[in-house]
Amino acid sequence: MPKTSPQRATLPNGLRVVAQSVPGVPAVGVAVHYDVGFRSEPYGRSGFAHLFEHMMFQGSRNVARGEHFSLVQGAGGVVNGSTYPDYTDYHQVVPAAALERVLFLEADRMASLEVTETNLRTQREVVKEEIRLNVDNRPYGGFPWTVLPSVLYETWANAHNGYGDFGDLDKATVAECAEFFATHYVPGNAVLTLCGDIDPEQAIEAAARQFEVVPSQTVPAPVPLAEPWRPGPLRGTVQDLFAPRPATALGFRLPDPGTNLDAYVAHMVLSTLLTGCEHATLKQALAAMSVDISSGCGLFGPLQARDPDTFIIVATHPPQVSSQQIAQSIDAVFADIAFGKVDEQDVARAVALTVSRLLQKLDSLLARTRYLGTHELLFGRPDLGETLPDLVAGITTSQVIAAAAQLREQQPALLSLLAEGGGR
Repeated sequence: MPKTSPQRATLPNGLRVVAQSVPGVPAVGVAVHYDVGFRSEPYGRSGFAHLFEHMMFQGSRNVARGEHFSLVQGAGGVVNGSTYPDYTDYHQVVPAAALERVLFLEADRMASLEVTETNLRTQREVVKEEIRLNVDNRPYGGFPWTVLPSVLYETWANAHNGYGDFGDLDKATVAECAEFFATHYVPGNAVLTLCGDIDPEQAIEAAARQFEVVPSQTVPAPVPLAEPWRPGPLRGTVQDLFAPRPATALGFRLPDPGTNLDAYVAHMVLSTLLTGCEHATLKQALAAMSVDISSGCGLFGPLQARDPDTFIIVATHPPQVSSQQIAQSIDAVFADIAFGKVDEQDVARAVALTVSRLLQKLDSLLARTRYLGTHELLFGRPDLGETLPDLVAGITTSQVIAAAAQLREQQPALLSLLAEGGGR
């Protein structure tokens, strides 16, 4: 897709709007990002933000329960929602002629969501079944993101399981849902993104017409996320009766992308160098142990959360290979890179491959729409998704060396998954 500059506006009620024209695309992406996620949940209410994501599709003043889906799909579009550590987003891609319809749907539920005992009871059970399917009864389900934060971090916001504990979900009340909605689902706490076959000025005017029904409201204070580094050793264990092999996850703290974006981006290239290319350094180092290993920035991908964010390495391995052996091998590879034992051509290939993958993602209208909203909400930079490939292309070998050194200086969180056979 060709690059165009996104336009930004703030409506009288505080809703931020980002609009971008993408020539040649016969559709429009619409997303609403709310500045509320797992890390916004009240203490003792793990999974509340995800539960509320489901509640947002249960009807509003002029839209019946489930009708949001049927109206979007009936227009030939797709629709969904997702919950992340620092935001919840609701997104759809529809033919351009359906833009006003989608804006109406989003504005109506922002203004008048139906929060009822029936809706809560129904969606609580839906969420619990989702957890059973994706975590409890699935090999490596939720590993490592549901557990690793509790090893690396200490505060409730950063450490708890965002998918939710059944006991916490059962305690949620209608009154708490109504308060959560009134506090967080307000215009000044949200970003509306419009992208595709649009005239940005006209699209912003359409948004203003539809969202004028939502009054301006007080914006909640940001959730405090900063916390000191925990003293080590940081160790945790989880058992998985369905996993065929043991697994190990290591978590490290990343540089703050808000204040040190270049260093964060260097870790993205380091991840590709370690596990994401044909001659990946870490994969080669562990090949003799029959280890399958991956790495990445962010529990949900790069630049999807505020600081603190997590660099993760996940390995599955034979029972005779211990988590400590995995950690020692990783440290040895970090040491080699940190001391300059890295081929500049390997770094250049890692840079090129990282750039290529980022550009491929931008070919998706839905991905581009969501990037605009995510990066505006988290960093005030809606164009970050488009500029990121150029930032990656400028990363040097010395910056990758510095990234490896930064990780090696840390006391990482080490999470061991014990398979049914009890392998470590």
